[in-house]
Amino acid sequence: MSGFTQDRIGWRPWLTPLAERELTDEHYEALVDKARAASPYFLLLARDPRILHARTQTDNDIFYNTDGGLPRAERELAATATSRRTGCVFCASVHARFASHYSKRPDDVQRLLDEGVDAPQDGRWRAIIDASQALTATPAEFGAEHVAALRAAGLDDLAISDAIHAAAFFNWANRLMLSLGEPDTEETG
Repeated sequence: MSGFTQDRIGWRPWLTPLAERELTDEHYEALVDKARAASPYFLLLARDPRILHARTQTDNDIFYNTDGGLPRAERELAATATSRRTGCVFCASVHARFASHYSKRPDDVQRLLDEGVDAPQDGRWRAIIDASQALTATPAEFGAEHVAALRAAGLDDLAISDAIHAAAFFNWANRLMLSLGEPDTEETG
């Protein structure tokens, strides 16, 4: 599957995840949110509860920490741009929905999905998208010019740090998800 969408789609693992009935208290603690037990991705990662817990705590701090920094909409934008660049259709769909919801700019988010990371955007979003894709490139292309562009777009040090963390985390998370399975449009996730 290669079509980027804001629709809910599923994900199919290539390795066998744990069955929900196999989960112990340690697994539920690692999931942080019991609702994740319905996700094949999290059930697969639950095979190593300590790593899953560390991954989930990092994810939560990047996206749900409201102590200043980048607004949630733009953290989700960074994750969407990263997912678009890596080709992770599943993650792009999830984070595009959040970016649309929190920014109230669904058309701009859809343009990113449809036309790619070089699609026209306003200056602030352009700086965030450019920094995200530069961090995602292999080898990384991110440099002082991206920090300067983020700063010129009005981001302070904490907001710049949040943009970098969101893109870097999702660069890793996308590559993990892409190596463990594939998007599934026949079931929602």
